[in-house]
Amino acid sequence: MEAHGHFDIWLDNQVVLARLKGSWNQEMAKLYAEQFKQAAQPLIHSDWAHIVYLDDWELGTPEFEQVISELVAWVIEHGLKRTAQVYSPSMLKQYQMDRLVKSSMGEFERRVFRDESEAFDWLSRQGYAVKREQLQPMSA
Repeated sequence: MEAHGHFDIWLDNQVVLARLKGSWNQEMAKLYAEQFKQAAQPLIHSDWAHIVYLDDWELGTPEFEQVISELVAWVIEHGLKRTAQVYSPSMLKQYQMDRLVKSSMGEFERRVFRDESEAFDWLSRQGYAVKREQLQPMSA
């Protein structure tokens, strides 16, 4: 089956940034998980953070959830401490994200923000400053 959806992933300091777009199926989730792990490789021996832009994302199929749940377990096991999700209020997105990622688990904490500057400020206060010198994103 063909992958549906799109994403960009890039690294800035100790933060993996991702922008998700479109409606996702299992194949796109697998591609994303693979490229996310590749982008995170330089960070997995230290504490790191993640910011994900979800305004242009249109949810995922039920099969997508299993792949993303496995990715969530992997990133937490490999040092992810903070996740900032950026999107305008949406009950559907909140519902699916709450099913996939707990708000906190051990040292890990996830927060949702309407605007990226609030997300960057929170991550900076947590010790994960972003230079915002955008590196070339990996895309799919």
